[in-house]
Amino acid sequence: MASHHHSLLSLAASATTFSIILLCCFTLIEALNGGFSVDLIYRDSLDSPFYNAFETHSQRVAKALRRSINHVNHFKPSSSVSPNLAQTDIISNSGEYLIKYSVGTPLVAILGIADTGSDLIWLQCKPCPECYNQAAPFFDPKMSTTYKSVSCTSSQCESVGNTSCSNDGTSCQYSVSYDDQSFSNGDLAVDTFTLGSTTSDNPVSLPETIIGCGHDNNGTFSAKGSGIVGLGHGTVSLVSQLSSIGGKFSYCLVPLTSRVEKSSKLNFGSNAVVSSPGTVSTPLVPNSQDTSYFLTLEAMSVGSKRLEMSGSSGSEDLEGNIIIDSGTTLTTLPTEFYSTFESAVAEEIDLERGDDPSQFLSLCYKRTSDSIEIPITAHFTGADVKLNPDTTFIQINEELSCMAFRANQEITIFGNLAQSNLLVGYDLVKKTVSFKPTDCTKL
Repeated sequence: MASHHHSLLSLAASATTFSIILLCCFTLIEALNGGFSVDLIYRDSLDSPFYNAFETHSQRVAKALRRSINHVNHFKPSSSVSPNLAQTDIISNSGEYLIKYSVGTPLVAILGIADTGSDLIWLQCKPCPECYNQAAPFFDPKMSTTYKSVSCTSSQCESVGNTSCSNDGTSCQYSVSYDDQSFSNGDLAVDTFTLGSTTSDNPVSLPETIIGCGHDNNGTFSAKGSGIVGLGHGTVSLVSQLSSIGGKFSYCLVPLTSRVEKSSKLNFGSNAVVSSPGTVSTPLVPNSQDTSYFLTLEAMSVGSKRLEMSGSSGSEDLEGNIIIDSGTTLTTLPTEFYSTFESAVAEEIDLERGDDPSQFLSLCYKRTSDSIEIPITAHFTGADVKLNPDTTFIQINEELSCMAFRANQEITIFGNLAQSNLLVGYDLVKKTVSFKPTDCTKL
């Protein structure tokens, strides 16, 4: 969800958003070295309430791709503590990660979409005459002793992109909208934001966290959640408001193809430091107009063949040319470059071609007993990242495996299949993203 995606509506047919719901149960456990971690539970895994025992593995993959078609546009808003002990559970639905947290005093449990492409934390609040269907009760700010509206003249009001003053002039009103026509409007406020279950001894509590109390919300949101938890780099995102984590978070995504029932991990603070041998780092490219995370992709290699992203025009034209997004399934590449890349991959494979029935993925092969393992490397500035062969091609049904990349002229995204089995660390102080090959099922 980020402000550069003016043409994302055209992407519905080339959807790339991953359908992983993350059920966040926030069970706190002893964390390491002053940070805290969260379990990310895949939507269709045994630990998820959405698990369907009657579905095959390939049916789940096919559903994930179909869900992604509906959510690639859910990318862009037009507006722009000492956590020593904590561990949390999360789930993803309809292409987003969900986080369970609590807000207010006394604590009220909320399940919200965790989004690295937006900033504001907002939830559905009473009274809610224009809200989307929600299974859980709406949050009632009148019942929280720590809830306070933000005044129109406050610095908090100015820190959120699109705000106005209420009719009576007393409170700050926010408005966010996204390219898929989803939106939220309501009161900007501060309240206590708590990561951790009500039964835990050591929750991570953040007093006076800036939140949006939404009274007019609609769009492609699931009834199982309430609003969004922004993990972008703006001043009101959870990452920025968790000042004690030093601008550091990381995740390790278990491959969609994994048969191991193991949760992915989301880490904050000292738990999120990615280092040691095998780690490579690339600069985060600043973009003041966008809350998403931008990197520079210089080339892709297929085997020993290196394909440059720009012909001879120089790397300065490439700076910040790709978004890294954990909520998007597929990796998308510019149309002309994708054609060259796909041809190079096809040259390495001597199998019978097939056609994706949905016409969503273009390089597919009829399945054999052998997996398709082509060495592919993404060459970011200063960081050569070898992709996991198990997720370069994915089984979309019993007969076909297809390459998990897609052409898209409007937007280039490094998606979560390409990031699987990598420990991916963000350092917003050093302005870097680091990658380390990791078996995420063993964390």
